[in-house]
Amino acid sequence: MNHFEFDQGELSCEGVRLSAIAEAVGTPVYVYSTATLERHFTVLRDALTAEGIVDPLIAYAVKANPNLAVIRTLARLGAGADTVSEGEVRRALAAGVPPERIVFSGVGKSADEIAFALKAGVLEMNLESEPELELTSRIAQSLGLRAQVAIRVNPDVEAGGHAKIATGKADNKFGVSFAEAQRLYARATNSPGLKPVGVACHIGSQITDLAPFEAAFGKMRQLVESLRAEGLGVERLDLGGGLGVPYFNQPTPPSPADYAAMVARATRGLDVSLAFEPGRVIAANAGVLVARVLHIHERPEGRKFAVLDAAMNDLIRPAMYDAYHDIRPVLPRDAVGVVYDVVGPICETGDTFTRDRTLPPLQSGDLVAFMSAGAYGASMSSEYNSRLLVPEVLVKDGAFAVVRPRPTYEDMLARETAPAWQEP
Repeated sequence: MNHFEFDQGELSCEGVRLSAIAEAVGTPVYVYSTATLERHFTVLRDALTAEGIVDPLIAYAVKANPNLAVIRTLARLGAGADTVSEGEVRRALAAGVPPERIVFSGVGKSADEIAFALKAGVLEMNLESEPELELTSRIAQSLGLRAQVAIRVNPDVEAGGHAKIATGKADNKFGVSFAEAQRLYARATNSPGLKPVGVACHIGSQITDLAPFEAAFGKMRQLVESLRAEGLGVERLDLGGGLGVPYFNQPTPPSPADYAAMVARATRGLDVSLAFEPGRVIAANAGVLVARVLHIHERPEGRKFAVLDAAMNDLIRPAMYDAYHDIRPVLPRDAVGVVYDVVGPICETGDTFTRDRTLPPLQSGDLVAFMSAGAYGASMSSEYNSRLLVPEVLVKDGAFAVVRPRPTYEDMLARETAPAWQEP
């Protein structure tokens, strides 16, 4: 469920007309619904607790949508943060996430990033290789600390909606193999700078079937039991994220209730605290990208291009992942649908959002909304072709606020400086 609905024939967000936002802020613009963010978080949390999972750590995956207002909305509900860079740790802290609810993951943490996270007091460092274990131990020792760590394991389970977002196969770069996990956990136990507290996994994103989760979690359960059989303490099991969201043309994913029931089955009697790292499932359907039709270009052979002021630099998922986004006119015309290729202005053929999509008739100046754009939309945007970053707007209870303004061209140019030999 999301809170983008037609009100008196116009697409609105929590009672705010998207056309009013577009008029005030300009287009393209990302619009997020507070009510949807809150609902998606609480539905998942309540589903887990209803299955008897006590105090689960739901660490929102900041990479999905790192806007401070979005993180702050979730932090006020008790969300933690799953982070993969120093910048994301800083964002989580700035948004009010307590450090003891922040997990720091990622396969390539630098020494400076590790030191920052340890000094900040994050809950857990998810270690993804033996070199990273060694580096973290050395840095923690130099700071006079014992870093709480988990070993991230690659369970060799195929999952994910696209090859580029699958993370749990043996040939993916993430985590250590089961063959390494027990030895590295024992090594961490004997490292003076480390305190191993658990194991972690994350098998992919946009997963629409519970079977891969259950297979991976079963393997993780066996690992916990094996570690304990060797006399090694395991307090926490981090099961990652990846639960899919309905992108309108895809199979309906399992409900949070079905997911929670499966987690309960897989971990029953294990006596560990559980952590989760949802991102897309919370943010995706809480946001839309509103764009304006620049013109309709009709070729003599009949192909029609709807050229928008939004481009692949604003929403790269279709170009990068062949992703499908439902496209809805903000003020649809009641007429027979027309087949369009919907494209942006960037000088690349890849700047194509969809081909042969039937939509209500469009005209120059019309507004359209890309649905399910709250995750990996603004977070992956860029200034390619020297296009300004898209502003972001948060809506709550009939009011809206700009939570990331559109920079000016002067702002963009001012970030770059001339070398001394080019000065006049």
